[in-house]
Amino acid sequence: MPKIIAMREELFGPKVENIGVAIIEELTKTNEKIYNVFLANFREDIIEGIIITSKGYGNNANTGEKVETSTLRRCIEVMLPEEIAKVEPIMPDVFGLANEYWVSFWIEDKMYDKKFVFLPETIQEKNIKHITKLNARGVMII
Repeated sequence: MPKIIAMREELFGPKVENIGVAIIEELTKTNEKIYNVFLANFREDIIEGIIITSKGYGNNANTGEKVETSTLRRCIEVMLPEEIAKVEPIMPDVFGLANEYWVSFWIEDKMYDKKFVFLPETIQEKNIKHITKLNARGVMII
């Protein structure tokens, strides 16, 4: 039995720590609020070969109909320790959906991956706080 347990643990891969996804509120020159998604590397390691897939899914609040957005994929070659990278803009129209960001990356010869999900209605004014590590206002999952 120990052999089977070891194999199962390998399938799950190493635990992802000190990586965050944030939805940041910013103001344009005309004081309009816009929102962008950022990936934050709070690790002491350089991460490489980063792939981020994003999609939204849920039910339309008015009709109850299932809604799913297109799946988008972004690549970032390298992120240094304590580096933050802009991933994509996000429209308030999808804040009522679950917004999923699946992040995969390499550290040396090990692949890591983790799913970050902003549940419906998470991204709203009452939840937007100052994020000290990013020096910005938003919502972050680590």
